[in-house]
Amino acid sequence: MKKIYHLGNCTTCQAIIKETAIDKKGFVMQNIKSEKITPAQLEEMKKMAGTYEALFSRRAMKYKELGLKDKKLTEKDYRDFILEEYTFLKRPVVLINDAIFIGSEKKAVAALKTHLKSIRIVYR
Repeated sequence: MKKIYHLGNCTTCQAIIKETAIDKKGFVMQNIKSEKITPAQLEEMKKMAGTYEALFSRRAMKYKELGLKDKKLTEKDYRDFILEEYTFLKRPVVLINDAIFIGSEKKAVAALKTHLKSIRIVYR
């Protein structure tokens, strides 16, 4: 399976998609704002990532608005927040078979590019 969970209006997601050209490589594109993440999809991501916390974005504006930085969140909390509000999912999330790449940090994007090369899905 080749899939990317992204926000269509997120310039960072757009830049990563453009840089890697994964939108032209047979990936299923899911704009998480217009097509909500299902519990089954989130569970699949969690199995690959190890925890819901790994998928949770602390950069979301609602993170501060809801005062979540001052609370001790559980795995159930992370799951519920991601399912309730799409902005709590770190973006983009790229699934390639049994590999997952989460977020826009340089390290994650570099790992994605390396993986794409290793499976001969050439970017650019």
